[in-house]
Amino acid sequence: MKPQAAPHLGGSMNVRELAETSPADPTGPRFLIEDVYPCVDGGRFPVKRIAGEPVDVWADIMREGHDVLAAAVLWRKETADQWQRVPLTLHSNDRWQGQFIPAEPGRYVFAVEAWTNRFATWRQEFLLKQKAGQDVTLEGREGRELLNDIKGATQAERWLLDGARNAFDRDGNADVLLTDELAAAMMASEPRDDISLSAPIPLVIDRPLARAGAWYEMIPRSQGTVPGKHGTFDDCIARIPEIAALGFDVVYLTPIHPIGRTNRKGRNNSLKAGPDDPGSPYAIGSAEGGHDAVHPELGTLEDFRRFVLACKSHGIDVALDFAIQCSPDHPWLTEHPEWFKRRPDGTVRYAENPPKKYEDIVNPDFYCTDRIALWQALRDVVLFWVGQGVRIFRVDNPHTKPLPFWEWLIHEVQLQEPGVIFLAEAFTRPKVMKGLAKLGFTQSYTYFTWRTHKAEIQEYLSEITRYPEREYFRPNFFVSTPDILPVQLQSGAPWMFKSRVALAATLSSTYGIYNGFELLEHEPVPGKEEYLNSEKYELKVRDWNKPGNIKDYIAALNRIRRENPALLQTANVQFAQVDDPSVIGFVKHSTDGKNAVAVAIALAPDGPRRFWFHFGAMEMGPDGKRQPIRWIKNLKSGERHMVEWGGVRLTINPGDDPALLFHCTT
Repeated sequence: MKPQAAPHLGGSMNVRELAETSPADPTGPRFLIEDVYPCVDGGRFPVKRIAGEPVDVWADIMREGHDVLAAAVLWRKETADQWQRVPLTLHSNDRWQGQFIPAEPGRYVFAVEAWTNRFATWRQEFLLKQKAGQDVTLEGREGRELLNDIKGATQAERWLLDGARNAFDRDGNADVLLTDELAAAMMASEPRDDISLSAPIPLVIDRPLARAGAWYEMIPRSQGTVPGKHGTFDDCIARIPEIAALGFDVVYLTPIHPIGRTNRKGRNNSLKAGPDDPGSPYAIGSAEGGHDAVHPELGTLEDFRRFVLACKSHGIDVALDFAIQCSPDHPWLTEHPEWFKRRPDGTVRYAENPPKKYEDIVNPDFYCTDRIALWQALRDVVLFWVGQGVRIFRVDNPHTKPLPFWEWLIHEVQLQEPGVIFLAEAFTRPKVMKGLAKLGFTQSYTYFTWRTHKAEIQEYLSEITRYPEREYFRPNFFVSTPDILPVQLQSGAPWMFKSRVALAATLSSTYGIYNGFELLEHEPVPGKEEYLNSEKYELKVRDWNKPGNIKDYIAALNRIRRENPALLQTANVQFAQVDDPSVIGFVKHSTDGKNAVAVAIALAPDGPRRFWFHFGAMEMGPDGKRQPIRWIKNLKSGERHMVEWGGVRLTINPGDDPALLFHCTT
């Protein structure tokens, strides 16, 4: 339904405009409005939705007696002056529901209002008495009097009301007061003396890439072609067509800033660097600049902007690493020494996470005496890169920075640039990870990396897709990162690489790989989940078409994802009964219910494995038109299977392809 303006409410975040009462006056809002959906922690944190899609709203609304009630949802951008109003309709058992559609990304707020529809109440009582054969002469006059008390009527509504009054005054026939047209005019125009409003609920509307995307992470300096030579932005540009052909939506760059020399790390994180060691890109800052500069060997700022444009021409967004840490050579240490804590001997304490030590970096003091300037400087760093065309930031270790800082910074940035996406790289306690998502992070790293068995995968997906997590927590399933080489990949078995990327790409609407994954890179530091000879500390040159790569496999997964909206969301997943403990099965449904995909993935190498995939009572289709799944079609081979006795018998050979993907039909 088309929204209507609600000019009687101002632009304040607080939508309550009820008259104040004295402490001795026990009266208050006449209506009880509760269980408003969607809502996170009573409205303390914003709900997340996607631009152009309906925001379904419901609430339980009650008051005493049997009067006819009316309700609406009010919504607007947080900075807007005018509210939009969309009516709510009674569903059943005091539950009212409706929807509105924000067309643009941004920060919004909505609330539910309720009032007594006085004219509809009169009409209902009049008809009941008339049907019972009672004298309704006085009731007719009461209805006529209600026509006098109107506000804000349009010209057409005034003509209708005037005509009804005049007709009743001529002959006293109340039939003229009972038309549906008059009831609609009165609904829009009569006073709402007892209007009550819920508390306001914040809402973040994001662009579609916030919910679904395939990320490709790369270290820019290792994109060159000459051994021992530092890669440049031109080398990165040369790789974009290949990455686009693989079907990735986001290219994520580790820090591109100047790297400090003090305490520079050597190969394999050694404390002593050789003269040609490039250092860790996370040791940000040198005489060449800090967080708003680019490493000279990569190129210039203009070169970076050309890289952003090259990505854009292939439909790819650029994500930058936002790491709030400084090399001891960072300009801020001399320009703003008050931003850093000092030890008793006057030195700055380097970063630690006992027993880990990071001798090449120091951390700002977020609660220093000049903390407002520090916070604003960090915000301005983000906005600087937004000005260069960046709309995505992967934030390094946000759980080690103050939580209020993130709520403030993300809100500040998104008010100016609503389409900016923030990914939280926080491998920490579950409640902290969820808390960061509540505070504003668009997406979150997850424990997927360490979920390998069927039961724990199903349990974890059930946790992050239940209520209320599904209202604010958007998972990004990275199969590996420069910091993490999972144990299950360290054998280098191609079937396992395929199985893990298929799990990530189908279970989550957003997933990512770290460059080299497609080449099956897997050599670990003995006894650790870390890469040996990590490119975090040295330059690498790769043959991106190395024999044995799985690039075609990844490209096929991304193509199937793009062709099937069911795989571009995470919340609507149903796990199927599969009579093999080493095969996981599930069905995903698109947000509109029109597309459904069934997936079976082997979690063990031996095969072929023959198993029963049980759909049970699963249905697909839009609300109100759902039907049982009857047919499935293999999205790679085209083979069709009929669902009989609630399921289908399938065969999977992990050595060939550990994943089966099917399009479902009724």
